[in-house]
Amino acid sequence: LSAGDACAVVESVKAASDIYAPLGGEVLAGNDSLATQPELVNQDPYGQGWILRLRPDADPDSALLMDAAAYGEFVAAGH
Repeated sequence: LSAGDACAVVESVKAASDIYAPLGGEVLAGNDSLATQPELVNQDPYGQGWILRLRPDADPDSALLMDAAAYGEFVAAGH
């Protein structure tokens, strides 16, 4: 994948939304459990609800990535 590429789709009753890769790299694994338990994405996103495992092409610039707190602020701001 390249940074910004669509790498997965999340579907709800009303819509389907693409998920975009935050970094370029090689996909190492996808979470097959989500096919039968999609609720894991909401219930345990930092544990069993992971979507894919990515090996970055290079060391990521941590200034470009958000931690959970920064992402929460980003979402709360309406992005």
